[in-house]
Amino acid sequence: MLSEHIDLIESLGLKLFFVAIFLLIGLAIQDVLKRGNVPRFGRLIVWLVLFLGCAGFVAKGLIEMGWEGSGIG
Repeated sequence: MLSEHIDLIESLGLKLFFVAIFLLIGLAIQDVLKRGNVPRFGRLIVWLVLFLGCAGFVAKGLIEMGWEGSGIG
């Protein structure tokens, strides 16, 4: 049974790894912004860029899943 689902397990593990990495990056950025006394507008821009990067990664994953499900990829 495990050998039948090894691709799914690897894919899920990789996605969870990326979620953990994004979380750690977010925590590091929060710490740098607090220690650097960055103004509110600058913090907003930094978090917007971080969010758009994550959203792009999630959109890419959803598009790939859609393509693979329909037989295109």
